[in-house]
Amino acid sequence: MYTDKNFKTKRELKQAVEAWSTISPIDGQRQGRAVTFHQPGPFGGEPRDGRIYVEGPHYPEPHRWYAQCDVKDGVIIKVK
Repeated sequence: MYTDKNFKTKRELKQAVEAWSTISPIDGQRQGRAVTFHQPGPFGGEPRDGRIYVEGPHYPEPHRWYAQCDVKDGVIIKVK
């Protein structure tokens, strides 16, 4: 699977997930955008909840990183 945004490094992915998880104490709004994902090709639907594995950067570039992610309501909430 791929994230919808083409992250060049796993660190960029982790930072984006952390930003989305951070809620401002001033206005109660999230500090980033939700990180979503997709499965290219005819391989079936994406899970809305549970564990997924993503890779990047996107094809045709060679994959340089892989990550195990926890998902809730179609949004990545944790990256290992």
